[in-house]
Amino acid sequence: MTRTGCWTLLVGTAGLAAIAGPSVAQEPPQADYYVYVAAESQDEVALVRFGPAGAEVSRTIEASLNPTDIDGPHGIAVSPDGSNWYVSIAHGLPFGQIQKFATGSDRKLGAAEAGLFPATMTVTPGGLLFAVNFNLHGDPVPSSVSVVETGSMNEIRKVTTCAMPHGSRLSPDARRHYSVCMMDDQLVEIDVRTLGVSRRLYLAPGAERDLPPETTESSSVVGSAPGAGGAARCGPTWVQPSPDGLRAWIACNKNREVLEVDLGAWQVTRRFATGAGPYNLEVTPDGATLVVTYKDDHAVGVFDLDDGSERAVVRSSRRIPHGVAVSPDSRYAFVTVEGVGNDPGTVDVIELESGQRVSSADVGRQAGGIGFWKMERLSDRK
Repeated sequence: MTRTGCWTLLVGTAGLAAIAGPSVAQEPPQADYYVYVAAESQDEVALVRFGPAGAEVSRTIEASLNPTDIDGPHGIAVSPDGSNWYVSIAHGLPFGQIQKFATGSDRKLGAAEAGLFPATMTVTPGGLLFAVNFNLHGDPVPSSVSVVETGSMNEIRKVTTCAMPHGSRLSPDARRHYSVCMMDDQLVEIDVRTLGVSRRLYLAPGAERDLPPETTESSSVVGSAPGAGGAARCGPTWVQPSPDGLRAWIACNKNREVLEVDLGAWQVTRRFATGAGPYNLEVTPDGATLVVTYKDDHAVGVFDLDDGSERAVVRSSRRIPHGVAVSPDSRYAFVTVEGVGNDPGTVDVIELESGQRVSSADVGRQAGGIGFWKMERLSDRK
């Protein structure tokens, strides 16, 4: 484990890249922030704390099915009340698993079988967990979203969506679930009350349009020559609804852009040019800033949502940034960086107002899923 804390501009070196943003001193945080981070190639989850002294790993928790194999903990979700956290185990045979833990003690409380390669997850206040079954290693056929009742840890429904679903997220009122399908260029909405698909939006550039809810495969509806051999070009990997529930943003991994969708009109209204390989997204709770990881550029983009401008590009401490979580005070973004080879994974902490990376902490190899747990203000401590 390593820890760094820095409140001035970091200077670029071979191992620590330069950061866009003004060269100004930063005020240290007035709170401790906690995130859970999955290390896919080390079968563990780290609890990372960031505070005035920088970022550090508080402890690690085993997350596996078979101690002799690499089982691939991939996605992390924390319940809305902060009492539990969940991790998707991607490499089970034949199916993956969702494991439930108590926050704080990190005691394992149960598990549920899901589908092929369960990935991103989200949890409703009522205790329904939605996990996309990415089916990374299978045939590119329509896959599903598993719905798990978290009290009993039983899968109660598989909702068929389309090929390689990813980016599981809820509307602010938890009545609608959104995911995207990387191989079928679709945004899919599930009605949480009926657990059925309510709407689909086709995202191929130049052919965006509403699709019938029953359309699982896009090969028969490709329009405007979106790619060679009818291949999808957006390649969406993430969807993030706005805090007010009126909009959503979608990462088009294949063509370097983020789409903004008006959820009422169900159409694309704005496009943001990005770096190479936009992958995961997160919006600040105040609705002002969008944070985008660029897997192929080894950087993170920080966007002003008022005018759509990219306010900063922050170089990652290592290669292949992956997931992102934002603090409740809209001040910091916590970004997982996978690393390559035997490099450890890393959590980079970005101060969003200045667009600077202010701290990093090494975790297990191939850091991926990340979930924000809690924020403890130092002034509130006795």
